[in-house]
Amino acid sequence: MINGKQFVDRIDALQNEVWIEGKRCLDVLSKSAPFKGIIASKAELYDYQCCKAQQELFCCTAHDGRKYGFSYHQPQTVEDLINRRKATQSWARLNGGLIGRPPDYMNTLLMTLGTASSHFSKGERPFGENLKALYELAKSEDLSITHTFVNPQVNRSISHYLDDKTITAAKVIEENKDGIVVHGAKLLATQGGLTDELLVLPSGQIVDESFIFGFMIPSNTKGLRFLCRESYRYRDSSFDHPLAARFEEVDSLVVFDHVLIPWDRVILYKDLQVLNDLDAETGMYAFLQYQAVCRQIVKLEFLLGLGEAMCDAIQISEFEHVKLKMTEIIVSLEIMKALLLSSEVNSELNQHGTLVPDSKPLRTANNYFANTYPRLIEITQLLGASSMISLPTEEDFASQIKGDLGQYLQGANIGAMERVKLFRVAWDLGMSAFGSRQTQFERFFFGDPIRLSTAFYNSYPKQPYHDMVQNFLDNDKK
Repeated sequence: MINGKQFVDRIDALQNEVWIEGKRCLDVLSKSAPFKGIIASKAELYDYQCCKAQQELFCCTAHDGRKYGFSYHQPQTVEDLINRRKATQSWARLNGGLIGRPPDYMNTLLMTLGTASSHFSKGERPFGENLKALYELAKSEDLSITHTFVNPQVNRSISHYLDDKTITAAKVIEENKDGIVVHGAKLLATQGGLTDELLVLPSGQIVDESFIFGFMIPSNTKGLRFLCRESYRYRDSSFDHPLAARFEEVDSLVVFDHVLIPWDRVILYKDLQVLNDLDAETGMYAFLQYQAVCRQIVKLEFLLGLGEAMCDAIQISEFEHVKLKMTEIIVSLEIMKALLLSSEVNSELNQHGTLVPDSKPLRTANNYFANTYPRLIEITQLLGASSMISLPTEEDFASQIKGDLGQYLQGANIGAMERVKLFRVAWDLGMSAFGSRQTQFERFFFGDPIRLSTAFYNSYPKQPYHDMVQNFLDNDKK
């Protein structure tokens, strides 16, 4: 397991091609204004896992005695799952669940693939050994990984993707003795360019076998570019932007400019059957949902604590409509906790010896959270009211008007600066550019909510309940 300094030094040394606001970032990434907050916050996670007091929770031991991080560990018992949940949530509590792509998210995905590596050797092109080696590499070096699966939504028609003259979606354009050459783009890589490696898998409608590929490559691979959106980390002040200054992850479009993927880095190629059976064989989506729900529960804990602190600061907790709003947060928290527990209790071993959480309660949680989170943000806005608008800056409190601010912006039981600091957290979560992105992120965490709900309905085992009603009707006839 690496510590924070090792993580930062490694990312800086890669010199990844990262573009933001029309310029390539030539500074070391850990000192560049748009990225230094999230890199420092991730370094805090790595330092935390190395603390002596956290070793039992975060550290696993391989058969040969080597130590590695919990997120790369293959769970085989319910106790393993519970330990994974506790470690994930311990990390998440360092940032209120606001880092959507902490290291354990993609580490978890690679674990599900790596422990099911034999599945990738079933087709005419066996890549199971590649995947197993990449999994062991990542586990032994504690690599950080981002991913990109989705094609650019320029034109959703099938004919557009088949037009080689205007390639947008990344596809294989050449195959040679050294590997496959990929050209085009994919989105949406959160923390693109800020990790050791990039993992790519196909997603969405497959229109041609040239779009069936999967691989993992270093983020500094030649021809790989990360084109970032505007950063919402507008200044360094953790008073003015208490969340964005620390946890702004930055999302990016990933451009593959004739990128050569060496054969030993390829894990899937032109095998539709292996792709179609991927989730059933590995349990990858159940584990990604499990990690997400663990984090989202912590986010709800943070929302509940924030709401209670706001109520206390301006003495509004005795109003019944306020209690009703706060109860909505409590109910959401308890529902999510119950669904997570259900997924653990009903987990099952797959054919590769991995204990996979039950996906039904996890998919329920994902559907529920995508709909309820915007409502809970609205509650935060309603609780804060004008207190989330009258927000002077850190410099204001250091100026000649600090006396006025101290008198007129104080809370019921806290000083003005403490009150403003508190409500700036609420503003940054519910009203700033950073907060708006958080809401959109949770709405579309696993994709379009309607498509996901439809898929959940189609796959849910409804027949036993239909039979129950039919049996009732049949018995009534007797």
